[in-house]
Amino acid sequence: MAGSDDLKRGVELALNGDWEGAHAIAQQNESDPDFCWLHACLHKIEGDQSNSRYWYVKAGRRFEDFSETSDELRALLASLA
Repeated sequence: MAGSDDLKRGVELALNGDWEGAHAIAQQNESDPDFCWLHACLHKIEGDQSNSRYWYVKAGRRFEDFSETSDELRALLASLA
């Protein structure tokens, strides 16, 4: 699935500190739970908790499930394999 390749690239960008590049990818599909999960992680990194929580709800996930966003991004990446 092409969207999955884009999402993997977005996670990799986020792990490498390219918040803006990752965010552009996260915004490509705001109805897909995995894209929403990436979006949530990115706003968590940014420190925007209310926006992050909004995207976690859309992703069907919880803000509190991971204390380290790098661990969470790796979990997202592993779920796409």
